[in-house]
Amino acid sequence: MRTPAAPQNLKRRILKDALRKDEPRDAAFRRIIRSIPKGKVSTYGKVAAAAGYPLYHRAVAKLLHSATLHGLPWQRVVGAGGEIKLRGEGAAEQRLRLSMEGVKFRGKRVNMQIYEHTLRSWDTFD
Repeated sequence: MRTPAAPQNLKRRILKDALRKDEPRDAAFRRIIRSIPKGKVSTYGKVAAAAGYPLYHRAVAKLLHSATLHGLPWQRVVGAGGEIKLRGEGAAEQRLRLSMEGVKFRGKRVNMQIYEHTLRSWDTFD
């Protein structure tokens, strides 16, 4: 049985809200990203959900794209299915960093069955 789709106005409202600056939300995203151990990855959507903001995967991507990433292991966040969403040199750097951590790829994707980290909001670091 299919789950009902979110109303279009709700999607639009979430997209607009994700573009706004929200320090508590961004701090929650950072805390979850820091909890991903070396050699493991997670997706933008799962980071958002573990931080308490399901459907805010674009806000996670925006944070990683625009923020200064002091000590944040940004390379451990990939797209759904293990795909690196960056382009050009950024994608090459992310792949290199993940390879240095021992993550193996199947073609252009991370093997999520082996390397996906199960995020639990209560296991995060401050």
